[in-house]
Amino acid sequence: MAEIEIARQGKVQTIRFNRADKKNAITRTMYAQLASAISGADTDESIGVSVILGQPEVFTSGNDLKDFLAAAMGGEKGTEVIDFLRAIISGQKPLIAAIDGLAVGVGCTMLMHCDMVFASPRAWVQTPFTDLGLVPEAASSLVAPRIMGSHRAFALLAMGERFQAQQAFEAGLVNEIVETEDLETRAMDAATRLAAKPPQALAISRKLLRGDRAEVIARMEEEGALFAERLQSDEARNAFMAFMQRSKKPDAA
Repeated sequence: MAEIEIARQGKVQTIRFNRADKKNAITRTMYAQLASAISGADTDESIGVSVILGQPEVFTSGNDLKDFLAAAMGGEKGTEVIDFLRAIISGQKPLIAAIDGLAVGVGCTMLMHCDMVFASPRAWVQTPFTDLGLVPEAASSLVAPRIMGSHRAFALLAMGERFQAQQAFEAGLVNEIVETEDLETRAMDAATRLAAKPPQALAISRKLLRGDRAEVIARMEEEGALFAERLQSDEARNAFMAFMQRSKKPDAA
């Protein structure tokens, strides 16, 4: 079974995390598939909008920590994560997300690059970067303060506070809170309506609204260099090892 499930409904491409047994933790292979689907939509005239979906109560727990640990121990890092971040930052087609349950790490920061985000009442977002000895990524250190102000951005990205659905809505990270049973229908309805609009007018409007992508890419690359540096730090290695040990316990979260 594919861990990233790609499907089509008319002019809407759906991209679904399908690794629920691992809380949809994203591996390098999954990042490559995500990047391919999002960037591929740019050159496919039959696709008007892409929608990212998860599983019941799990959008994604973010990066697979085994990949982090391998990188921290000097393993090969690859370009899959950067390729994905470039795709969501620079993609030419509208991107919508529907989140139910947890959206952690990059599962949270990717929402900042979506054009619309719908959430169920049980959705929540959190970034454990500093707890893992790391720093923000996906240009979130630039984009988050613009969306929610510096104080809320600090609480989310540095303090690592959990934002429940209502808090995420009030912070401007979520467009609308939708009853769980209606969540995907609402997201798909919005995507279908967007895909039916004149494509050139929509593309120009979206470009004006999103502004200069070069600045965002530059911040993403700056964060990426610092993130890679932090992965080699004793702080990060110790944090990863402690987390992995906790996760092996029967009562681990």
